[in-house]
This record gives sequence, C-alpha cells and structure tokens, in this order.
Amino acid sequence: MSHSVIEFNNVGKQYILGTIGTGTLSHDLNRWWANIRGKEDPYLKIGETNDRTQKGDSRFVWALRDINLKVEQGDVVGIVGKNGAGKSTLLKILSRVTSPTTGDIKIKGRIASLLEVGTGFHPEMTGRENIFMNGSIMGMTKAEIRSKLDEIVDFAGVAKYVDTPVKRYSSGMMVRLGFAIAAHLEPEILVVDEVLAVGDAEFQKKAIGKMQDVSKGQGRTVLFVSHNMAAVRSLCTRGVVLKNGMVDYIGNIPDTLDHYLKDDDGKQNDLIVNNIKWKKNTIEISNIEINNSKESYSSIKNGQKHLDVLIEGTSEDDMAYDVMMILKSKEGVPLASYAKGHYMGNIEHISKGHFVIHKQIELPKILTKGVVNVDLFIHHPMVEYYLKAPYCCILDCEGFQKDYGKAIDQEGFGLIGLDD
Repeated sequence: MSHSVIEFNNVGKQYILGTIGTGTLSHDLNRWWANIRGKEDPYLKIGETNDRTQKGDSRFVWALRDINLKVEQGDVVGIVGKNGAGKSTLLKILSRVTSPTTGDIKIKGRIASLLEVGTGFHPEMTGRENIFMNGSIMGMTKAEIRSKLDEIVDFAGVAKYVDTPVKRYSSGMMVRLGFAIAAHLEPEILVVDEVLAVGDAEFQKKAIGKMQDVSKGQGRTVLFVSHNMAAVRSLCTRGVVLKNGMVDYIGNIPDTLDHYLKDDDGKQNDLIVNNIKWKKNTIEISNIEINNSKESYSSIKNGQKHLDVLIEGTSEDDMAYDVMMILKSKEGVPLASYAKGHYMGNIEHISKGHFVIHKQIELPKILTKGVVNVDLFIHHPMVEYYLKAPYCCILDCEGFQKDYGKAIDQEGFGLIGLDD
C-alpha cells in the first residue's frame, strides 16, 4: 500500500428497499447456489442508481457503486455531495458499522469515528465509563486512557456531568464528548460525519482547530463529511465529490468545491421563477429576471455597474413590500445585501392585480472573479413575507483575477449594504 492508509477497491453497497437484511429465503438460497458453483451473486447484476429524485422500478438500489479511492497518510479529505449521495454510507463501511456488498477496503491503522449523535455510547453508562469503554475497544490500556481523561473532559466541557449517564446529555453534549474521545485517543485515522453541525459555533471552531492539529501536527489522516463549505475549504487538503453513489470528482479543495457547487443537475439552464421555495397564496409570480436573464445562471461582465431585478405577477390584495436580495459566496457566506426597506424604512406599495417590480441595484466598484449565489425575497419587514427564493440563481463574475493581493478575512469584516 506504500504510503496509503486507506484503499477502496471497487466498493459497492446494495440495499433492498423495504427489506431488513438480505431479503427472502429464496434470495439467500439463490446466492448460496451461485456461490458453491463459483458464480457471481445474481443480485449484483440488477439494481438502480442511487438517484433519490427519480421514482424507480427496481427494489434493488446501489447506495454506493464502484468506489475506487486511495487516501495517503496525513491527508485531510473532505467528502461532499448532496443529501443521499452516499457520503455517510461510505464512512459507515469504513468504520465497519456495515459491510460492503462488493469490493474491499484496506486500512492501515486504528480508526476513530464520529458518525451520529450517540454512536459508540452506552446510554446507561456515565461519560467517564464510556470514555474507558471506547478506549478499550481501540486497544488502549487503562493507564493510557487515564492519562488522556482530563484532557478529553476539558475539551468536551462536560466536567460537571462526566459521572452522569449519557442518556441525560443533550445532543450537543453527546457530540462534544464523542468528538473529544475520537480526537484524543490517538487514532491513526479520524472519521467525522456532518454530526458536528449539532454543536454550537464555539465548539465547531474548536473541533476544526483540533482536526487541523491532528492532521498537520501529528501527521494523522482525517476524513471529513460536511455541508459547511467554508469548514471544508479551511480544513481539508483534498476533496471527493460523490454523486448518486459514485465518485464524481477527486482533486484539490478549490477545484473540488468549484466542481460541486457549479454542478447542480442542470440548474444552470433552469428558470429563476422555478426556484421559488415559498410564496404567499394570495400572489402568483409569472416571471423573474436577474441580471437581465430569466435563467438561473448568468455572468456579470467586467465594468458592469448595475444588477437589474425584474419581478412580474399578480396579487389578490394590496401589498406593502420591500425587495431584499443577498449575495453569498460559494460556501454560503453572505457578502452583500440589498434591503432598503429593512435598513432605511423605504416601504413601497402596489395595488392588487397585475404588478411589475423593477430594481436596478448598484454593484460594488470591485468584484473579484468567481461564483456568487443569490437569495431573493419580497417581504414587509418585521411583518410578513410574500416570496422566498433562496439560492435562486448563480452569478459568475468575470471580475479581477483571483488570489491577487491579500484575501479578505470574512470573519473580521461586516456585510456590505448595496444601493440603487
């Protein structure tokens, strides 16, 4: 395996919808008969791709298929993908929670996993007892665990409750203790699912810092699944995109996130009006144009000074309204907002019937190159919403070259208010 600590070889996981276990007795007999004749499992030849958006005809579904991946020692690998793409299944197979249907995995070193709230805990045992139990499972002696005990309890921030059964813990406390155990018991491989999102902001920051220490300072391997793109970008060195249970892309983190965030199953050719998530039942929206485009993907040209927004529809009632637009980074970090009614009290009014709302929003004088996501809302500030369309379109800024000069620290600066 050279320097590889994890190696996936044609790994696949098949499930039978609505069935617990391997299915019926006849299925098991068919598998047995094929096996003694040296034949392939007949049920591996059938099954559909793991696309949760499409209704299928087969009861056999491949949650994962043909996964080939090598992870080197010291790599911090971010695994991203939509809900249902197979990320958690991959980590469960790696952590031996479930076994693969096809293929095999070669692992060099001990694995500590944090997959779900409460995973690896006995609810009737205290926090202290669970620490010793998890350490013993990993092959550590009592003396080794005892030497780490104070550090684990301090990191988790549960000193007051360490002798309380964990069934009394909140989900946040469970995650804190679970991560502290996984990170401090010196595994060669640390596997963390998106369960960290349960913790508060202070703990998430502390946990990411610890994972950086584990990988960079101690040369250990980390596999990290998250929908927080900012955390993946700051922590990981390599990225893997899973799509419908298969590896869609492998590369460095900037390229991986660009690929993942731009690939939205044809959303680039979709209409903005089709991306409305919610609207009040007294209004109908017939057309939305942003950047003079009805489609949910357009480009902001170099030197462009304004962003035009057009909304057409009908209302059964008179409306007192404000248009709010938020521009976000690829990771979902707000960069700028337009909301004059919210900030300055400029509430506008339209009569019932057909309406056309047109705004010409001034863009910042300098835009860097890259992708910007747009949230669009119509609301009466502090009263009610009429329309909600988060992530309704993508703007690709030609802008200035990236990586020119010092990058802006998003945490140290405020939100930019846009004018018209």
